[in-house]
Amino acid sequence: MPTVPWINVDTPVAPEALIMASRLEVRSLRQVPGFLMASMRLLRQARRAPGALGVALKAELLKRTFWTVSAWTDKAAVHAYAATEPHRTTMRRKRAVMRESTFLFWQVPADQLPIAWDEVQRRILQQRDADRGPAPAG
Repeated sequence: MPTVPWINVDTPVAPEALIMASRLEVRSLRQVPGFLMASMRLLRQARRAPGALGVALKAELLKRTFWTVSAWTDKAAVHAYAATEPHRTTMRRKRAVMRESTFLFWQVPADQLPIAWDEVQRRILQQRDADRGPAPAG
């Protein structure tokens, strides 16, 4: 499982950081190599994006699942990154191969960076369960 560990991009100056985490699942194993290459391009872009504090990527290739976590100065910086090329076009193109995606934002004290993968996964899985609602009575 390829993992790009946390890369510090900039030193936080504010007491808090905005965390953006995602879980992205592609429909088929055939789509994994292209999605991995696109993910690496977007990771490089995020490392240069104004307002980025740190980034990491975890790819579970056989599960067709990609996890990201990044820290930002604020939501405006995240939105600016998402609206800039190549992110904007890449995400539009990759929607067709997506099976499922979950995005989550939360604030943390800046001195708690980096965020551990188990925390990212716990929060995202909790959000996915909440989005699905209670199981039907049987």
